[in-house]
Amino acid sequence: MYEALFNNKFTDAIFFYFCILLLFIFSPFLFTWELITTLRSCFRPTENMAGKVVLITGASSGLGELMAYEYAKRGAYLAIIAIKEAHSRLEEVAERARELGSPDVLFLFADVSKVDECRTFVDDTVTHFGRLDHLVLNAGIGPLYSIDIDATKFAPVMDINFWGSVYPTQFAIPHLKKTKGKIVVNASSAALLNLPKGGFYNASKAALISFYDSLRFEVSPTIKITILTLGFIQTNFITAKYSTDGIGIRLKNDMGDMYPSMGAEPCAKAIVDGVCKGATSIAEPRFIKALILVKFLFPQLHHIIFNVSVPSDSPSSLES
Repeated sequence: MYEALFNNKFTDAIFFYFCILLLFIFSPFLFTWELITTLRSCFRPTENMAGKVVLITGASSGLGELMAYEYAKRGAYLAIIAIKEAHSRLEEVAERARELGSPDVLFLFADVSKVDECRTFVDDTVTHFGRLDHLVLNAGIGPLYSIDIDATKFAPVMDINFWGSVYPTQFAIPHLKKTKGKIVVNASSAALLNLPKGGFYNASKAALISFYDSLRFEVSPTIKITILTLGFIQTNFITAKYSTDGIGIRLKNDMGDMYPSMGAEPCAKAIVDGVCKGATSIAEPRFIKALILVKFLFPQLHHIIFNVSVPSDSPSSLES
């Protein structure tokens, strides 16, 4: 019906700018709506987690560890998962979670990129506790990509970041349906902002957002899905030391020293608070939402901002 309108470059452009104009006209109303929604969320009832069961992947450090502590303070039973490594702190995390209030913590070593291991830790969790209420998909890796490095070396990024979330979800859905539970997906603002040198990491996180946004239509309202689009959070994930493990470009400086970042503990608390209040999306720090808006409305400005602020080729911050 509108084919002629979009086939003509001039009319197509006019329609685009007309839509932008409408957006600006209605922006005060949209801003007010966002403000009201935020205020309402402050008074929304918080889910009582006492006696409920939470499974967290990637829980031996960083946000996974801190989210485990936040759930423990709320009296939840925990199943925490991490890959078995010589320096793994998973058992220590389990002990600390018990001290903070979790009645029981099951810790299991597993590789989330292996479908059979995902099936096993979901089954073991339900067998041990008898139910599953929250599935927190946090496991991930983030090597920095360069065209000088063989692309095939980055296959584990998609295996862990994407399939490592999809596999547990598939096995957990029948159990979450019974409890009207929740799925929490740690995607990233990088999926939408497309930061330099983040090619494969960005793509894996974008795949998560696309998959779980689509999955909502199949499982809602029985199962609620919360997608996290986080910026730089002060964990080992954004340190120079982290980048020296495995493949990818090596950082010479911690990202947290170069760019605005948020403390890991307040971030973990904001996430668990939001999830327990029924949030379907959480962006922390909040200014990330503004950057995402700029990216989609003004792509050239977005390019300039990150060209200037992210030293993607600076020898002081990166090395091959």
